[in-house]
Amino acid sequence: MRNSSSNTIQKSVDSMRTISTESITQAVCDLSIKANVVLRKDIQSALSDAAIKESNALSKFALETLLQNAKIAECENMPMCQDTGMAVVFVKIGHAVHIAGDINKAINDGIRQGYAKGYLRASVVGDPIVRKNTCDNTPGVIHYDFVAGDKLEITVAPKGFGSENMGAVRMLTPAAGLEGIEDFVVNTVKNAGANPCPPIVVGVGVGGTMEKCVLLAKEALLQDLSAQHTDPMWQEIEERLLKKINALQIGAAGFGGDTTALAVHIKTYPTHIAGLPVAVCIGCNATRHETVVL
Repeated sequence: MRNSSSNTIQKSVDSMRTISTESITQAVCDLSIKANVVLRKDIQSALSDAAIKESNALSKFALETLLQNAKIAECENMPMCQDTGMAVVFVKIGHAVHIAGDINKAINDGIRQGYAKGYLRASVVGDPIVRKNTCDNTPGVIHYDFVAGDKLEITVAPKGFGSENMGAVRMLTPAAGLEGIEDFVVNTVKNAGANPCPPIVVGVGVGGTMEKCVLLAKEALLQDLSAQHTDPMWQEIEERLLKKINALQIGAAGFGGDTTALAVHIKTYPTHIAGLPVAVCIGCNATRHETVVL
């Protein structure tokens, strides 16, 4: 009986795909640099379209400057922004993957190496009150998810705090309904003004618990700008919110104009009968992230 059990366990281990911590560290190192240096193609395209259509001269100039800045950053292999962010890392681990070592250490080693190699600013303090800089931008904020398959997907999303500070969460009552959700999202962006470096990307999480809706909102920023919610009702709400936000006329860099947001993405999750949690996470005009599959 024991031999049979041992054989079964051994076969299960043998069938798993082993990924070394060294490869994880190297991947995170590379992603940390690329995310800070190379502007995503979907955002480049959206900024270019916005610049062509912009009716406000100052905002048009700001949009063109952002595109020029991105081009220089990529050509010179320099960060797009002096705030190279706190490293937020999303990891999807396949059920048939075996990590040969300490994955948390491997990821933080990758952040440490990437921020040193890329000459990226170290922005992390070890204690929220003492505020002594850790000098290597670690630790990162790491989120794990377990999925089917034998692959390991890593996304590094450096989050600057000009935009992060403008996020908000509200525990609405079910009676607030769609009107309450939309008012909260629009007012959050309105109160943020120019602080998150518009044009922005707005991630909205609805449902779950307090911490779940915030994570949903952050994950929403990882989507391509063209992505839409799978439910037609929420698609309509995304479109309506984008129109309302752009009607605020905050504009690029806060100069006024037609484009305050490039996209609004909503992620939803079941919730409790007594609650309607809503979170807003704002991404700046770069909304940086890079992904690799090992």
